[in-house]
Amino acid sequence: SPDDDATYFYFTVDDQLLYLSFFQDWGPLNLAMVYKACILIHELLEDKDLASHRLVLYSSDDPRRKANAALLMALYVMIVQRRAPWEAFHPIAEVEFMPFRDAGRGPSDFNLNIQDCLWGLWKAMQNGLCDMNEFSVEDYEYYEKVENGDWNWITPNFIAFASPVDSTWLKKEKEARQSISGSPSPTHPSPPPSSNGLALQRKLPTPFLNCLDYFEKRNIKMVVRLNTHLYDRQVFLDHGIDHMELYFDDGTNPTDEIVRTFIDVADRIIDGGGVVAVHCKAGLGRTGTLIGAYLIWKYGFTASEAIAFMRIVRPGSVVGPQQQYMYLKQLEWSKW
Repeated sequence: SPDDDATYFYFTVDDQLLYLSFFQDWGPLNLAMVYKACILIHELLEDKDLASHRLVLYSSDDPRRKANAALLMALYVMIVQRRAPWEAFHPIAEVEFMPFRDAGRGPSDFNLNIQDCLWGLWKAMQNGLCDMNEFSVEDYEYYEKVENGDWNWITPNFIAFASPVDSTWLKKEKEARQSISGSPSPTHPSPPPSSNGLALQRKLPTPFLNCLDYFEKRNIKMVVRLNTHLYDRQVFLDHGIDHMELYFDDGTNPTDEIVRTFIDVADRIIDGGGVVAVHCKAGLGRTGTLIGAYLIWKYGFTASEAIAFMRIVRPGSVVGPQQQYMYLKQLEWSKW
């Protein structure tokens, strides 16, 4: 048979593409790694010296490495060879893979599979939300670093980012509250007094300055804050960027009123050609939940597809009970 005479070329990505976990999470690998894997596989397939070989992508027997490698191979088939998600999944359909989980600490009670990831990315590509031809690995890997700003483009209309922190402003706010009340109180989600332009006069931390500079250049029209105040909103206003507060507690789910307000405001800005930047403290849980709600409402993603897609673009998105919440609300949101 032809198999008897075949020569094989074995390669692995286990040692090159490593997932950086927050807690118990281990995949899927991020969009920069997907891009690198697609380039590697394509180059091997095009290599004239390997023309007579059969390529074998292998991984260790660690079930997490195995699932990540299998997803990369299926994504290559879908993205580069332009096959449908079911065609990309077909060769591995009867192999059992460990399901992906959230970036939580405890046992996982909501799983995503390889098909969720394929369908999520496919739906994003179909709707013009993810174009690998326009993707910049350098930008992605630079700006996702905490010291450079910690943000990712989720779609061409949304940036998810960690809250900027202005320690000098926080200290002054704390001192002001203590002088008024005579006792310390925590940062509270009610609008603090505005500095009316004073923010521009003092030196802001580098990640915050990076963020302001980048947002001005990239048509960000609105910043939505979901967490307690770690900076003065006036800083964004002084740079011509609108700012909205939609606070809800860390690790919890938003009210219907918050979701409706977010969708209405975001859609208005996007219709006008602008970009919305959303953050909570880490820019993962609350941020992913609201952007995911928009994807479900606007484009008909399922909850699992939205979560899977966002985790490839920004690992760690949507945490704990927010997963079940999105699953329960998906049908309702799609009818709004």
